[in-house]
Amino acid sequence: MVGELIDKYIWLMETLLNAGPGGLSLEELQERYEERYDAAYPRRSFNNHRSAILDAFGVEILCDRSSNKYYIPGGDDSLDAATTTRWLIDTFTVGNMLSLGKERLSGRVSVDEVPSGHRHLTTIMKAMLEGRELSIGYQKYTAAEAEPLTVLPYAVKEVARRWYLVAFCRERGALRTYGLDRIRSLRETGGRFTIPKDFDVDSLFRVSYGVYLPDSGEKPVLIRLKAGPRETRYLRDLPLHPTQELEETLPDGSSIFRLFLIPNEDFIMELCRRGSRIEVLSPDSLRSAVASSHIEAAKLYE
Repeated sequence: MVGELIDKYIWLMETLLNAGPGGLSLEELQERYEERYDAAYPRRSFNNHRSAILDAFGVEILCDRSSNKYYIPGGDDSLDAATTTRWLIDTFTVGNMLSLGKERLSGRVSVDEVPSGHRHLTTIMKAMLEGRELSIGYQKYTAAEAEPLTVLPYAVKEVARRWYLVAFCRERGALRTYGLDRIRSLRETGGRFTIPKDFDVDSLFRVSYGVYLPDSGEKPVLIRLKAGPRETRYLRDLPLHPTQELEETLPDGSSIFRLFLIPNEDFIMELCRRGSRIEVLSPDSLRSAVASSHIEAAKLYE
C-alpha cells in the first residue's frame, strides 16, 4: 500500500515536471491517470496527493487561477535545491519505466538486482517521515537467530547494491547501521521520536568508507594513492571518496591522489579489487595491509 502511494506521488510530480511551466488541468491529469492506472482520479484523491507530496518531498503543486492548470513552480530548479528528492524521483521513475517496459523491452534492459531494495524501504521511509519508532528482528551473518531491537529510523543509505538503515538503537544506546536484507521482521511500536536538528547522514559518514560508523576516538588519516593512466581516468569520473583530490599528474599519465578518511576493511577490499592498477603510497600501515591481502590471495593460486 505504501509503495503504491509513493508510486502515485512520483508519477504526479514527474507528469507535472514534464508538462513544463504551462502545467496541466485537472481534467488532463485525470485522463493521464486513468491511462496509467486504469482507474478514476477524483479531485479529492488529487488534493490528498498534493498535500502528501508537500509534506513528504517539500514540493508544492500550485494552480494558475487564470488557466485552472496545475504546475510545480520553478520546475527542475525547485527540485535541484534538494538533491536527495531529485534522486528519489529519478530512482522511482526509472523503476516504474523498467516495470512497465518489461514485456516490450524484454532482453534489452539489464540492471543489477538490489536484494534489499524492495522489501522494507518504503515502510522505513514512511516511518522516517512520520517520526515513528520501529521494532525489527535483525539477524547478523554470524548469528543463528534474529535479535529483537527497537530503533529510531534516522536515515537510509545505499552502498554497493545494498540498502542500509541508519538508526538509533535503544538497546545499544547508540547509532547503528542495519542492512535491509538482514531485517527478518519489522513493525511500528506506536512510539514516536524527534530526530536531532543537526543530524545529517552525509556528515555522519564524511570520513568513513561504506557504511562503517567511526568508533570512538578513530581519526581519519591522509592517504596517498598512485593510479596508472587508465585507472586515473576512472577515478576522475568516479572518485573513491568525496574527499578525493588530484595531487599530481605524472609524465607517463599516471596520477597521485589524496584522500582523507578512516581506512576500514571495506576500503582495503576496494583497493585490492583494483589490483596492480593502483598503489598505496602512504600511510605505511595501509600499504602493509593491502600488500598482505594481495600476498594471502596469491598463495591460494600457488
